[in-house]
Amino acid sequence: MPSLDRLADLLVLARSGEISRRGEVGGYSYAVHGAGCRLTSPNGIDIDVDFAADGTEIFDFWRLRRFGRSLPTPVDPSAEDLRSAVEELEDLLTEVRPGWFTASGSRRDAFEGGCGRKGCSGVT
Repeated sequence: MPSLDRLADLLVLARSGEISRRGEVGGYSYAVHGAGCRLTSPNGIDIDVDFAADGTEIFDFWRLRRFGRSLPTPVDPSAEDLRSAVEELEDLLTEVRPGWFTASGSRRDAFEGGCGRKGCSGVT
């Protein structure tokens, strides 16, 4: 496996044919898809992210629910509970476009306009 500077490099490597779109590394399995990648830990926990044009990891409520359902003690919050939790984490999460989030401090400056819990402006 070639070294990775960031998770988004998996897309580049898979698209160039340097690695398979599916594989295993360090006990984790990975599956590159469309604009993202799903990682599965040895104990079955799924983490699925898409990547913005600059490589920033982004996720939506569907991915959060999938993660919760894969935990050793599964959780399956409602859409309302997820929205409420995201609003409470506004200092840690940034809504980069409606319904899509990234961890604050990520390269969010690549997105135009300001994003907060009320949505984004200037983002297409």
